[in-house]
Amino acid sequence: MKSKHIKWIGFAVLLITVAAIIVVNIIMSGRPDQAMLKGYLGGEKIGIFEDEEIGNYIKKTYGLTLNYQKAGSYDMMSLDHSKVNYLFPASQSAFEYYKTLHGKTPKNDIIYNTPLVIYSRTKIVEALQKEGIVFERNGVFYLYMDKLADLMLEGKTWADVGLPELYGSVLVDTTDPASSNSGNMFAALLANTINGGNPVNQSDLATVVPKMQTIYSKYGFMETSSADMFNQFLKKGPGANPLVAAYENQLLEFAVNEPKIWEAIKDDIVIIYPIPTMWSSHVYIALDEVGERGMRALADPKVQELSWLKHGFRAGAKSAQETGRFNVAGVAPEISAVTQMPTETVLNQLIARIR
Repeated sequence: MKSKHIKWIGFAVLLITVAAIIVVNIIMSGRPDQAMLKGYLGGEKIGIFEDEEIGNYIKKTYGLTLNYQKAGSYDMMSLDHSKVNYLFPASQSAFEYYKTLHGKTPKNDIIYNTPLVIYSRTKIVEALQKEGIVFERNGVFYLYMDKLADLMLEGKTWADVGLPELYGSVLVDTTDPASSNSGNMFAALLANTINGGNPVNQSDLATVVPKMQTIYSKYGFMETSSADMFNQFLKKGPGANPLVAAYENQLLEFAVNEPKIWEAIKDDIVIIYPIPTMWSSHVYIALDEVGERGMRALADPKVQELSWLKHGFRAGAKSAQETGRFNVAGVAPEISAVTQMPTETVLNQLIARIR
């Protein structure tokens, strides 16, 4: 009798064990394979990849742990890609450069958009308003690119525009246009402006390049990361960086994630929209299957929503009605005055001759 009782106990344990294995298998079958998503990332998107809420959602839903190495949009195209799953520059021009270098077109998608803007300080904006270079409309500041280009071409100093306490020529500080997308975009925008507002083509280079060289000969050291450029602007006073070309999302992200610091400095920081400006379209380039899964994860509606609400990357028409949610004055609800980048071939020739 006792042996039968033991057999029944053993049989029950076996059944429980089998049932547990089945349940675990069912649960695990609903989970994606876990993988580390590794790649090169533009510095302006680091906040997204370090966002705990976004990271946890992507890991749970797509089985991916986000990982990155910071690199300039153009620099990353020529780095070693053998151990990475993706490249995530800040422009379509950088992707065109990839195709030229490597002779192939991997799967890709535009994940984020943000306009190129200029950051400055209150007293500098007031001086530029008096010169007719900056104007305000419905609480948003705009800058005439043609008038700014004229100032730079004429070699005007800050003293010439009523700011004798600032040293040197009127310039817009940017990242290195040969390495980083924000600097590359501003160079393209300036070249188009010098070209009468039209995208520079091959036949225009003979006229445009000498004028661009006149301006860029006045630059010294240039940062290679948009994130580093923006951080330097925030840390230093107006004398160091009176005007800085960067991305709109950088200030929105800072205001959301560093509210105490932003509250202390917000009255002196001004966001200005050039007329015209350019969209920075952040193209994700998938290099393998894990990279393709990463592309799907970043395009997920939940991730897109969080990327707007917490990091300021515009994600469609919805964002046009929600700019007021940020504690940042003067954010444009819509970006309408936009010019196009020159072709990758023309732009590369232009940059090579001004740096």
